[in-house]
Amino acid sequence: MRVVIIGQRVFGRAVLEAFLSRGDEIAAVFVAPEKENARPDALKVCALERKIPLFQFENLSSQQALETMEMLRADIAVMAYVVQFVPRKFAQIPVHGTIQFHPSLLPRYRGPSAVNWAIVCGERESGVTVFRPTDEIDEGPVILQKTVSIHPDDTAGTLYYDRLLPIGVQALLEAADSVVSGNYEEKSQETHTGSYESWLKESDTRINWGSHVNQVYDLIRGCDPTPGAWVLIGGEKLVILKCRKVLHHSFQDVRGKVGTIVGADETSFSVGAQGGEIRVFEVRMSSGDKMRATDFMREKGLTIGMKLGCNLIVWQIFLFQLFRIFNNFPDFM
Repeated sequence: MRVVIIGQRVFGRAVLEAFLSRGDEIAAVFVAPEKENARPDALKVCALERKIPLFQFENLSSQQALETMEMLRADIAVMAYVVQFVPRKFAQIPVHGTIQFHPSLLPRYRGPSAVNWAIVCGERESGVTVFRPTDEIDEGPVILQKTVSIHPDDTAGTLYYDRLLPIGVQALLEAADSVVSGNYEEKSQETHTGSYESWLKESDTRINWGSHVNQVYDLIRGCDPTPGAWVLIGGEKLVILKCRKVLHHSFQDVRGKVGTIVGADETSFSVGAQGGEIRVFEVRMSSGDKMRATDFMREKGLTIGMKLGCNLIVWQIFLFQLFRIFNNFPDFM
C-alpha cells in the first residue's frame, strides 16, 4: 500500500512508524509549518530520519500543494492529528481518498480539545473515530469506531497516551486496509446528536471552589497536563496537577470553609469544595516548574484555614462594596 501521512506530533509519528513496521510504502509526509522558536515536530523529525519526502505547505489549497499530492500517486492518505485545514479537493486526490482520526466517538465532542472536554464533562466513556474528512470540521461519514472506558481518576494525559493513542493507531491501520480493499461502509453522522467544542481556553480552566467537588475534580483531571486548571495565589498563577477527590458523606466530614486549606499531611494538602475536598499532591508554578504540594505549601507559608485562590467575581463584588462604603454611595447603585 502506498500511503501519504498528513499529521503532527507524537501521534503522527506513531502512525508513520506503524505503517512502516508492517511494510507499507510511505510516499511522503505532510506536516504543518512550525511556529517560530517551536520545538521540532516529532513527525517531521521521524520523516527526516527515515529519509521520507517531507512537505510543509502554509496552505494545502495552494496549487503547489495540490500538484504535489497528485505527483505522489498514493493509494490512500491518512490524517493523523491534524490542526491544519485539509480541503476536500486535496483529500480526494489519492486513489482511495483520505481517512482521518479523531479522539472521540463522533458526533460527540467535535473540535480540537475533545479529550479534555470529555473528562471535564464527566463522561465515563470515550473512544476514537476514523472518518472521511470534509470541508466541515469533524462532520464526515464514519468508517470505524473503537470505544474505551474513562477511569474515575483518569487525566487527559493518561486517557490519551495510555488508551486513545494506541487504539487510534490500530484503528487507522484497520480502516486503511478496509478502504483500499473496498470492504467497508460509510455511515453519516447524526449531526443533531453531536456537539462542537472549541479549544479549552484559560478562561475555561480557572477553578471555582464553590462548585461541587465532582465538577472541580473533573476540571482538574481534564486539564492535566495541559492546559492546566488553575487558581491565583498572591497574583501568581498556580496549576493543580496530581490530586484526588474526597467526598463528604455527612456533615461530620466537613472541615473548614469552601476554598480554604482544610488539612495537610506529609504528601498533600486538601482544599474544601462543595460536597467534599480536593487532596492536592502536585502543582505547577507559573514558571512551568512542577513542585510537590507540601513543598509549595512550605515555600509560600500556607497554613490551614488560608484561602487557595479567590473567585474573581466575588472579589470584584467585595471591592465594589468597599468602594461604595467609603464614597457613601446609596444602596441602589
